[in-house]
Amino acid sequence: MFEKLGEVLRKATDKVANALFLDKNLVDSIIKDLQRALIEADVSIVLVKEISDKIRKAALDERIKGLEKKEHIIKLLHDELTAILGEHKQLILKKEQNRIMLIGLYGAGKTTTIAKLGNYYSKRGKRVALVGLDVHRPAAKEQLKQLAEKHKLHYFVDMKEDDAIKTWNDLEKSGKLKDFDLILIDTAGRHSLDNELVQEVKTLVKYSKPTETILVMPADIGQAAKKQAQQFKDAVSISGVIITRMDSSAKGGGALTACAETKAPVYFITTGEKIVDIEEFNPKTFLSRLLGMGDLESLMEKIRSVADESKTKKMQEKVSEGNLSLEDVIEQVKSMNSLGGFEKIKSMIPGFSSAKIPENVLESQQEKVSKWEHIIKSMTPEEKNNPTLLEKQTSRIARVAQGAGVHTSDVRALLKQYKLLNEMVKSTTGKGGLDMSQGLDQRQMQKLAKKFGKVKKIRF
Repeated sequence: MFEKLGEVLRKATDKVANALFLDKNLVDSIIKDLQRALIEADVSIVLVKEISDKIRKAALDERIKGLEKKEHIIKLLHDELTAILGEHKQLILKKEQNRIMLIGLYGAGKTTTIAKLGNYYSKRGKRVALVGLDVHRPAAKEQLKQLAEKHKLHYFVDMKEDDAIKTWNDLEKSGKLKDFDLILIDTAGRHSLDNELVQEVKTLVKYSKPTETILVMPADIGQAAKKQAQQFKDAVSISGVIITRMDSSAKGGGALTACAETKAPVYFITTGEKIVDIEEFNPKTFLSRLLGMGDLESLMEKIRSVADESKTKKMQEKVSEGNLSLEDVIEQVKSMNSLGGFEKIKSMIPGFSSAKIPENVLESQQEKVSKWEHIIKSMTPEEKNNPTLLEKQTSRIARVAQGAGVHTSDVRALLKQYKLLNEMVKSTTGKGGLDMSQGLDQRQMQKLAKKFGKVKKIRF
């Protein structure tokens, strides 16, 4: 979504950093590119003008000289963009039972967001239950039921009852909710924020006593988010916002900045249709990704959300030794697919956001996995653990290809994938090894960025 804005920001900082002199023409050129990119991302024109004026003033300030001026402008650009995205506010769960109510208009994506949020917290050790109180939209209850069952989440839906308050009171009286750490409540929407919706939400708040009331808004609402966030905030005292569909809308910048203006903190953003396509919104790390500096902390969080703990531990041991087998490659490709593919996570890896990835390469990866599994089954244990044996002897490649019923080029494609992954692992593994459970330290991040930051095109 923000690819163009990220590219412009990276070019702007490079121009400033590499310029011999910061004259008026260069400053005007940088500001013009920046203005165009921000407006295309649907950031308010008023905010765009404010940032432009501050950068121009700093660039032409004769009191600031040389390198100090360059650093000052780059820092100013970073600080101003972070400021318009709002403050970072985490959704902190209490030790006792938490009740989070999601509210919003029709089509915002409340029901799918509830499932994503439920999965997000259940993967982090919370006992989660989803409660369906949208009694107006015909398919809402069935949708919540299907999502919960598909992803093994506890849920409570009364398919026959059309009174949301009665459904909630019956649940409370039954004591079925008392064993859960987190209750996520789905509510009905309307086409607009009318008195009927306000009254219904207020009544539900009165009975369910939520610890958080979160407004769900789609990114494509753009700058209209400001009015909607303010109206909901005034009517029912929302504590935060989740912005959905951030992967598909160029207007996401408008929604983010509009929420910041209303002082309604954005807790999460959703970035796709998969259950794991939800992430905590942090303005600083979000901007870091736009600038191509990555966000390894969010990447590690994503990995933890899909990883099998026992498999992860074994993988950590192999990674720390810098020694992966071909079977590990298959597991890594499967994990990447469950994260949404490389296109979804490349901006989180330092230096990779500007790398050119061939289109649809990730979809083809899923098709290759099945073929690769057949290839590996045709190998000897020695070949699986030491694939360099195959590279040295073409007769081995021919034998494996024949056994798997594939072309020799398919075997070589698997070996290439192995080589790429192993190279990445070794590049981030020092003498003491690499403990992925703790993420990458600063030295390892710099090493990875240095090695792969200049990659112009990655081939698979």
